[in-house]
Amino acid sequence: MGAYILRRLLLVIPTLFGIMVINFTLTQFVPGGPIEQIIAQMEGEGDVFDAVTGGGREAADASTAGEDTYLGARGLPKEFLDRLEIEMGFSRIVCDAGFEGTPSLEDPACHKEKIPAAERFLEMMGRYLRLDFGESYFRSVGVFGLIAEKLPVSVTLGLWSTLIAYFVSIPLGIRKAVRDGSRFDTVTSGLIIVAYAIPGFLFAILLLVLFAGGSYWQIFPLRGLTSDNWEELSLLGKVADYFWHITLPVLASTISSFATLTLLTKNSFLDEIKKQYVVTARAKGLSERRVLYGHVFRNAMLIVISGFPALFIGVFFGGSLIIETIFSLDGLGRLGFEAAVARDYPIIFGTLFVFGLVGLVVGILSDLMYVFVDPRIDFERREG
Repeated sequence: MGAYILRRLLLVIPTLFGIMVINFTLTQFVPGGPIEQIIAQMEGEGDVFDAVTGGGREAADASTAGEDTYLGARGLPKEFLDRLEIEMGFSRIVCDAGFEGTPSLEDPACHKEKIPAAERFLEMMGRYLRLDFGESYFRSVGVFGLIAEKLPVSVTLGLWSTLIAYFVSIPLGIRKAVRDGSRFDTVTSGLIIVAYAIPGFLFAILLLVLFAGGSYWQIFPLRGLTSDNWEELSLLGKVADYFWHITLPVLASTISSFATLTLLTKNSFLDEIKKQYVVTARAKGLSERRVLYGHVFRNAMLIVISGFPALFIGVFFGGSLIIETIFSLDGLGRLGFEAAVARDYPIIFGTLFVFGLVGLVVGILSDLMYVFVDPRIDFERREG
């Protein structure tokens, strides 16, 4: 098993590299990069424009009149745009051979040179291997610090939602399989299908209206993961405050997960219950509980466990943006969305790298769960 885990860990590197290559390539074809975003903001905010350029719009127009420059016709000086490209890593300063001194665009012996996309990508991945994600274009803070700050929120939503979904759906699915066709089975199937049909954002708004002071009861807080007096609380008080704040966001994230997991568990158990080894176990006089959890459980849970990575990553990334926005939670989903809108590439690629790495590691943990549930599974022998 150790050799298999080692091989899987080594496969993380090329897989993650491929994910980053695809996403980096796609961004090269998306119109409106970070420089265009800055230009658009300055064109709409005259005071900011004047403060940055040091003059009015007339001076900028005069400095670029008659020149076919990079978006210079919009009114921004070419020198300012060149500095932006260099600061953001799209270009570099190259000086003539034999030049001595500090490279500068003001020096006639130096000029701006575009950095090829492939070179920028390789340089970025080299920094990522050292966990250096660079600095945000617009926030003037390190991306690693931003991700570390926002990660606990997304982990909270993803982890708790996934655990609750499994702890509720598996026992419920088993009971539905045992009582297949009964009134209990029919009623619970109707309830979980209705829950599955309700959009997560709509259920989140409903929870706010009912239980967060919208129109009825003020039971849970409206926003955030902790109270303002968090530091003053005792250890027990901090734990209670934490669960008080995450109750509604986690419920909203989990509601749609019950149907898939419950019905998958039920159908898996029904398939196993009809097999010959179950009939034999019952003929030997084993109790129903022993048959279900001692024999059927291991075989039926394999297909359920295989969906763990997809469920976790789905809640961790896909659903976190909407839930974080509604409940005013400052997590990775919201950070990534805002970065995508602003074309803040360091944050975009940094969050993609983290999500990709988390997804691959969770996939390895899923394989380990296979072995934990059914020790007869031997991945090394299968590969051999």
